[in-house]
Formats: sequence, C-alpha cells, structure tokens
Amino acid sequence: MSFLTLTDVSFAYPNGYKAVEKVNMSFKQGESVAIVGQNGAGKTTTVKMMNGLLKPSEGNVIVDGWNTRDYTTAQISKKVGYVFQNPDDQIFHDNVYSEIEFGPRKLGLPEDQVKANVMKAAELAGVVPFLKDNPYNLPYSMRKFVTIASVIAMDSSVIILDEPTAGQDLPAMERLSNMINVLSQEGKTIITITHDMEFVVNNFERVIVMANRQVKADDHKRNIFWNLPVLDEAMLKQPHISRLSNSLGIGHKILSVPELVDELEARVFKEE
Repeated sequence: MSFLTLTDVSFAYPNGYKAVEKVNMSFKQGESVAIVGQNGAGKTTTVKMMNGLLKPSEGNVIVDGWNTRDYTTAQISKKVGYVFQNPDDQIFHDNVYSEIEFGPRKLGLPEDQVKANVMKAAELAGVVPFLKDNPYNLPYSMRKFVTIASVIAMDSSVIILDEPTAGQDLPAMERLSNMINVLSQEGKTIITITHDMEFVVNNFERVIVMANRQVKADDHKRNIFWNLPVLDEAMLKQPHISRLSNSLGIGHKILSVPELVDELEARVFKEE
C-alpha cells in the first residue's frame, strides 16, 4: 500500500507559469527512489508539494491518509522531511547542535528523545566533531550534511534529498550512500533528486524521469538507463559504463563494470 501518493497533480506559480502538469507518483514505505531530469523539468516543485511547502493547483497529494491541502507544512513535516538543495536556505542557528535539535524539539519530543535523535543523526551524517561549531564556518559540502542531519533527527517517515551530491567528494558520496542504506533499512522512504547518474545507478533500483513538467518514465534503473528515447527527451546521459557498452554494441542493459567484464568474457569464450 502506498504511503505517499500524487494524483493528477499540477502546480502553477502566481505569474501563471505552470511548473508541473498532471503528475502521478506513489511511494511505499521503505522505498528508495531517484527522480532525475534537467533543470526546469518540475522535480523540485513536485517534491515541495510532497511536504506541503507548495499546495497543488490541481490534483491531490496524500501522505499517510492526509491530504496536504488540509494541513500546514509544519504538520506534514512530521511525516515528510525535506532537505533543501542549498543548505544556506535552511540553516539559521549559530551552532550545529542547535540546528539539528530544532526540528525534534519543535515536534515536542521528550528531552532524552531529542538528544538521542540529534546524536543518531549527527553520527549518521558525520557531523559529530562539529556540533559546537557555527555551521557557516564549515565548508559548503559539510553544511549540506548538517541540514540532512537536521531532517533525519525529526524521524520523518519520508525524507526528500534535493541534489545531495552537489559539491561532494568521494568520501562524502560514500557517506550519502551509507545514510540512504541505513535509513531504508529502518523503513524510511527516501526520495532523491539528483543529476548524478552514477550515484543513481549505485544507490537506487527505481528511477523516475521527468521532462517538460511531466513524468516520462517510472521503472527499474536497468530499463530506464537503456530507454534511449526517454533519456534523449529528458536530455540525460547513460551512466559511463552503459555508454561504453552501447558504443561496443553490447545491448544487454549493462550498468556496472563487473557486468561488462562478464559479458566480454562470455563473448571471448564463445568465439573460442
């Protein structure tokens, strides 16, 4: 059964610009899903409707039985947490601990639970050494982890990550992967917007492609990244290893180096 559902959802800004048109999506608890597409595809507008930051102009967003039209963003945040693309749009405290504890404290959690949530989130995000620091004294990439920790600490059922890989190095990417894995195992639904196709292949089974304000495909990653017409329409590229396989004329929906090696070895043995 779906925990979060968007049904024929459209959104138009006050100036009349329609950012999303007739979008349908549904997510089960514990799913990890990537939403991909170029800037202007409607991705961020769509996910902002999931936690009530924006209300749909048409259609309905249902979260655990709640229609977002009937609840405030603060109420919905108990169920759906959203990490902004730019951490500077989210941070407003003068130390990391206060930033992370703000959400669970506003939810009215007991003091011992607030502290436990803060430490768990800080450890998962790798920001424990910086709890007493001013977030703005930290590098941009680390500030992103501070904002991620602040949402994790609220213990929402759904966590939305908007471009979490931007500006991150390899160790940070590995930390993100570990976080997604841990949270998914806890039953959290993780919805991630990203332009990094390699990150998508390594961390998500289900991928939603958006282009021109609509959903163009929603499928397993192996089908998505070998659906060249959809990728072309969304102006997306295959992962590097898939492009190499394609250039070699290997059309077996290769998504990893081991898969390509196995395919090449099979061909060599066949020729022998």
